[in-house]
Amino acid sequence: MKNNLNTKQEKGHDSNVPLYFPKLSDIQEAAKTIGQVVSETPLQHSIRYSKNYDANILLKREDLQRVRSYKIRGAFNKISSLSPKELKQGVVCASAGNHAQGVAFACKHLGVDGTIFMPVVTPKQKIDQTKMFGGDRVKVVLDGDTFDDSYSAAMDFCKMKRKTFVHPFDDPKTIEGQATVGLELLDQTTEPIDYVFVAVGGGGLASGLCATFKALSPETKIIGVEPEGAPSMKLSMQEGKLVQLSQIDKFIDGAAVQKVGEYTFPICRDHLYRMETVPEGKVCQTILELYNRDAIVVEPAGALTIAALDYFREEMLGKNVVCIVSGSNNDITRTAEIKERALLHGRLKHYFIIRFPQRPGALKEFVADILGPNDDITHFEYSKKSSRENAPAVVGIELKSPEDLEPLIARMKARNFFGDYLNNKPDLFQYLV
Repeated sequence: MKNNLNTKQEKGHDSNVPLYFPKLSDIQEAAKTIGQVVSETPLQHSIRYSKNYDANILLKREDLQRVRSYKIRGAFNKISSLSPKELKQGVVCASAGNHAQGVAFACKHLGVDGTIFMPVVTPKQKIDQTKMFGGDRVKVVLDGDTFDDSYSAAMDFCKMKRKTFVHPFDDPKTIEGQATVGLELLDQTTEPIDYVFVAVGGGGLASGLCATFKALSPETKIIGVEPEGAPSMKLSMQEGKLVQLSQIDKFIDGAAVQKVGEYTFPICRDHLYRMETVPEGKVCQTILELYNRDAIVVEPAGALTIAALDYFREEMLGKNVVCIVSGSNNDITRTAEIKERALLHGRLKHYFIIRFPQRPGALKEFVADILGPNDDITHFEYSKKSSRENAPAVVGIELKSPEDLEPLIARMKARNFFGDYLNNKPDLFQYLV
């Protein structure tokens, strides 16, 4: 690893942080190291998406990895590189879920004790899977609301106990392990790959792919994809320096970090073809489409790359395109929220304050004369608290088409039912969704 580090200062780079770019030989060595535990995941041609985009769309199914995400590659490679003394002392990690499972599996397989810090909001499914993979070798600690909170707590614990920290993305050995996805891709196709779409949280997988393809297929364009609510890499690239976000939308937990890596940022800045952000609601639409039409179950981060294809429709006509489907650790209890976000993004779900006249038959009039034939009430909160002429109710309505909204509002106003539209009032709306 020494030969990969360079301490000279470059534009936009902190001179206190070593510059690093993965060597192909180290990536190939990582592939040998992890070969004993990592599955070669399928590169699957998508008939539906290929027809939709008039391109050859291939899905790299890392959601079918043995821990249901690519994270095992970096975690196992990093832990395997430790000295016997470090292994005996034990390891620590922080993770929103997928890296935790990779570390847990590696600890169990290699006989190493691990302490895993996860955000309190981590889906229960990911916590249970982590405990299952690690068995009696790991202890899970829930601390903080975000990955960054858990990371801070894990680092404090690590220093206090003098254990080795296994970073989910910002470590050369982790990056080299993730980079093996690129080696597999290139072995699985004889056609040149024009585009690779990769989800970006901290940037470990994206950095690894940049290195692999620069060495073996430099004409391939690597496109990073982030959640719109956590654009830490995109903003850092725009600013030319690492940017820490004060607030993020934590919904796409596998790719929502406040600050990307010090190793990964320069690599992504210099070698990604483009960074794209995708609204969380659009990602939810993609999750539901994959499940309903392709029988593919993915977590939000796993759907990011496919959700971004719309933004490149013209550019990738007739091209060979790979989307990394990064993980499938989804909790079924999140289905209602996923559907809600998808409907909101598609402008099919709308919330209103409705002023109901305080007289018998007002609700019947609203349902019969105001709602359209395909409109459905999905939320209704009302209580009579005064003797005023009109009493407000919060009503959620699902439409069949976005074009039905304006006629619906017009009918409400004509009959004096309309109070307010809440979808465009985020301070109020957050309490409903």
